Amino acid sequence: MKVQLRYFAAIREAVGTGSETLDTQATTLSALRAELVARGGAYADVLAPGRAVRVALNQAMSEESAPLTEGAEVGFFPPVTGG
Repeated sequence: MKVQLRYFAAIREAVGTGSETLDTQATTLSALRAELVARGGAYADVLAPGRAVRVALNQAMSEESAPLTEGAEVGFFPPVTGG
């Protein structure tokens, strides 16, 4: 299935793009994140298990167990702090 990926802030800077369309076999957000980590390089660094990353599915913050559907928009955000 095809999904639209959006990367924000430090994640966007690390992977070098703000968005991409991906043809994936992943069925959940966690499987999608693992697929991106398997690319290696910057993806493995910023999306690695244990790294604090927020994930939105169709513009709503979601748990990584959420199911993916055809045409979904997935956003990856670093943790945000205020001050």
